Amino acid sequence: MAKRSGTARRRDNESVPTRAVDSMFWFVRFAEFEILFILFFFIAFVIFKDLVSPLFQFFFYIKLVRTTESVD
Repeated sequence: MAKRSGTARRRDNESVPTRAVDSMFWFVRFAEFEILFILFFFIAFVIFKDLVSPLFQFFFYIKLVRTTESVD
């Protein structure tokens, strides 16, 4: 008969929500770099979008005004 490890015995005594939370924490520790990498680019995109949006609106307005003036 195979010998059971100590962690398997400990896991049998834990409730289902406890095992679910432990699994989530394990996943977060396992994928910490990837989560932080995606979070960094998401935050950078939101900040960059808010900073650059008025600048793009200004240039598009100038381009729109110049094209309508040349048509007249």
